[in-house]
Amino acid sequence: MNYQSYFRSRLDALRDEGNYRVFAELERDCGAFPAARQYTGRGAREVTIWCSNDYLGMGQHPDVLAAMHAALDRCGAGAGGTRNISGTTHDHVLLERELADLHGKAAALLFTSGYVSNWATLGTLAAQIPGCIVFSDALNHASMIEGIRASRAHKVIWKHNDLADLEAKLAAAPADAPKLIAFESVYSMDGDIAPIEAICDLADRYGAMTYLDEVHAVGLYGPRGGGVAERDGLMDRLTVIEGTLGKAFGVMGGYIAASAEVCDFVRSFASGFIFTTALPPAVAAAAAASVRHLKASDVERRLQRQRVSQLRDRLTAMGIPHLPNPSHIIPVMVGDPVKCKFISDTLLDEFGIYIQPINYPTVPKGTERLRITPSPVHSEADVDRLAQALGELWQRCQIARIPLAAQ
Repeated sequence: MNYQSYFRSRLDALRDEGNYRVFAELERDCGAFPAARQYTGRGAREVTIWCSNDYLGMGQHPDVLAAMHAALDRCGAGAGGTRNISGTTHDHVLLERELADLHGKAAALLFTSGYVSNWATLGTLAAQIPGCIVFSDALNHASMIEGIRASRAHKVIWKHNDLADLEAKLAAAPADAPKLIAFESVYSMDGDIAPIEAICDLADRYGAMTYLDEVHAVGLYGPRGGGVAERDGLMDRLTVIEGTLGKAFGVMGGYIAASAEVCDFVRSFASGFIFTTALPPAVAAAAAASVRHLKASDVERRLQRQRVSQLRDRLTAMGIPHLPNPSHIIPVMVGDPVKCKFISDTLLDEFGIYIQPINYPTVPKGTERLRITPSPVHSEADVDRLAQALGELWQRCQIARIPLAAQ
C-alpha cells in the first residue's frame, strides 16, 4: 500500500467537500481581546475573534494574570510529576476546594482537560461498576462517547433531550441493573439546554446515577457561575458534575465535582488521571482566581447576555437565519459546506473578522454553520461591524433570508 498516497487522497476529498480544516495562526492581544493578530505569509494583521470559548474574557483578567505570575515566580513552571508522584501542589488542592464549593459538592478532582475528565470518569465508572448500563444523550460530546465506548459497558442512546424516549429505555432495562444517565446542560453546536430537573426525576424513579457535563455553562449561569444546575437549584440532585477551566474560566483543565467517595474512586482507578502529568501550578492558581472572581462578580455575565441579545436582534432584523435557543451560543445557519467556508474565509480576508466554519463531522451535513459567541469584551461597534459584514456576504452568496413576518 502506498500510505502517503492514501493520506493525500483522503485529505483531497476533505478539501473537495469543503470540510478541510485550516488553522488560523493567531496571537490574542492581552488587555484588548477580542482583538488579535493573525500571522500569514504576508506578515501580521489585526483581526477580531468572534468564536472563542473564552466566553467572558477571563483569560486576560488582571486577577487571573496576577495569580499566574505569582505562582510561576513562587514555584516554577511545571508540576514535576503525576498527581501521585510529587505533582500534587498546594495550588491544585486549593483549586479543587474552590470547585467543590462552586458546585456544592464534598470534593472535586482535576484533570488536564475537559475531554480527559469526561473520557476518564465515564470510562472508569461504567467499567468498574458491575453490569452498569449507560444511557447517553444522542448529541453528547465526543469525549463522553469515547469514555463510554472505552468502558465496554452496555450503552443505550436516547433521542436528544427526549424525556419520553429516555423513560422508555430506562423502563426496558432490568430494574436491578446499575444505571448511569450521561448528558450535557448546554449543547455547544445548537445552544439548546437539557431538561435537567426532569432527567433527575427519571433518575430517581429508575434508580440511576446522573452525570452532567456543564463545560459550556460553568462560569456563565447561576448566581456564582456554577452552571445551569446551579441556576435551577439542582446541583444536589446530580451524582457527578463535570466542567472545564478552558472556556468561561479562561485558563485550561477539566474537573469533576461529586461526593468524596466518587472522586476518590475515580482518582484511584482512572488511568487518564493516574498516568498523566499534573497541570502546572501556575495554571491551577490562575484558574482558582478566575473561579473566585466569577463567584463574586455578575458583571461579566450580565454584559455578555446583553451582547448576545444585541447580535440576535440584528440578525433577526436582517433575516439571517440563526437557531433560536436560550443560551449564549448563536449558530448562524449556512447549510452548505463550501459557502460556509467561503463566508468564513472572506470575513477574515476582507473584514478582519475571525469565525471558524463548523462543518461535518462536527455537525450533520446540510447544517453547516458559523458558531458565534458574543462576549462582554466585544463592543457595540464590534456587533455592528459583524452584522454589516454578514449582511453583505449573505447577499453575495445568494443565501435565502427569513422575512420578519415569517419569524
